Amino acid sequence: MKSLFSFAIICISFQLSFAQGNFIKDSLDTYIKREMTRWNLPGLAIAIVKDGKVVLMKGYGYADVAKKTPVTENTEFQIASNSKAFTGTSVALLEHYGKLKLDDLVKTHLSYFKMQDDYLTNHVTIRDVLSHRIGYETFQTDLLNWAGTKTRKELVENMANVTPKFGFREKYGYCNMGFVTAGEVILAASDTTWDDYLKHHFFNPLGMTRTGTTFQNFITSPNASKAYTLLNGNLFEIMPSKVDNIGAAGSITSNVNDLSKWVMMQLDNGKYNGKQVVPSEVIQKTRESNTIVGQGRGKGNSFNTYGLGWFLKDKFGKKIVTHDGGANGFLSKTVLVPEDKFGYVILTNSDGQYLFDAIDAQIMNDITNQPYVNVSAVYYKGFKEGYDEEQNVIKELKKEVAAYKAPADAYKKLAGTYSNKVYGKITIEAKEGYGEVSFGISPTIQR
Repeated sequence: MKSLFSFAIICISFQLSFAQGNFIKDSLDTYIKREMTRWNLPGLAIAIVKDGKVVLMKGYGYADVAKKTPVTENTEFQIASNSKAFTGTSVALLEHYGKLKLDDLVKTHLSYFKMQDDYLTNHVTIRDVLSHRIGYETFQTDLLNWAGTKTRKELVENMANVTPKFGFREKYGYCNMGFVTAGEVILAASDTTWDDYLKHHFFNPLGMTRTGTTFQNFITSPNASKAYTLLNGNLFEIMPSKVDNIGAAGSITSNVNDLSKWVMMQLDNGKYNGKQVVPSEVIQKTRESNTIVGQGRGKGNSFNTYGLGWFLKDKFGKKIVTHDGGANGFLSKTVLVPEDKFGYVILTNSDGQYLFDAIDAQIMNDITNQPYVNVSAVYYKGFKEGYDEEQNVIKELKKEVAAYKAPADAYKKLAGTYSNKVYGKITIEAKEGYGEVSFGISPTIQR
């Protein structure tokens, strides 16, 4: 649905004097409750950090709608691509310890790394795969890599079969496979899995006791939130995605209590509770621009780039470090304003909403003393228009399907097993009155 809705551009003057208005202190609580009703959002959790202290940490709504289980600061969500900052920081840390260099060729550390073009195989660096600039179109091959059956190594090996949409370093293309590759580089350089590397260097030192990297850890936790989506305008519970195989790109599960510690460490140049958990130069390395994402939207925003697991942009002279995350039934956001030691994390349990993004803009309006505008209402108007348009398209397609009269049992002629270099084995099975297509690489996808 995101493609149907171009976000309204809210003009925000970023002075960030932190002569805070009353919105965060007095109105944010009421605002969140009211707007969750507008969006039909079952649950949300938020933590806001300023000057090394948590100024707000709270859960709203339900983690389980049927059981009326409330969201708390310890409710766990899939944070999806907010995992990427952990991966980027891990690789920068390995460089700090002399285990690799960001400009090393990937094939130096992964002998099995190969892209379709030999030139790419011989020139793609670790920095390239972490910076979305290897030539892949945004989300290229993700449909079947997501929640698939291939191991992390097999996914990297499968890159040899993929034809990149763009030229090498030609332009930005959001690439989850780049981060999967980086996760395997971490294993090769440290002899430690991506999962254990994060646990040893971040989760344990920061006391992130309810943060994990596996689907099993998540679904067996008594604090795990259910996942929800919208179908025909109604809220439905869905199964969270098992994405262990793309771990370094997006498999972390956590809560705002744990993530507030990650945010505090980030805002204090790697320190937490007086201890240097991550060297300050490593933190800074992750915030250096490597790829141009866009030229900015004007109104104080002049650039939009990507570092190592972070989107980087300016707002009236202030550098903003941020990332979103999206999985089936979950949307999340992390925002840092490093020079002002201010940041926050927002976790939600429905993918049929943009309230998580509207709250971000609303908080920024408050801390910069902007006139009040209900950003959520603006976003919802555009979202609803796009959603209604999508439903109309679906209705028309259903009419076309109903009007189409194929020869009886024609679909049976398609039955069989097929193969594709990228997507592997594809099976078409004749059912009673219809054909069903199954992808061996991703059994959750059937048509």
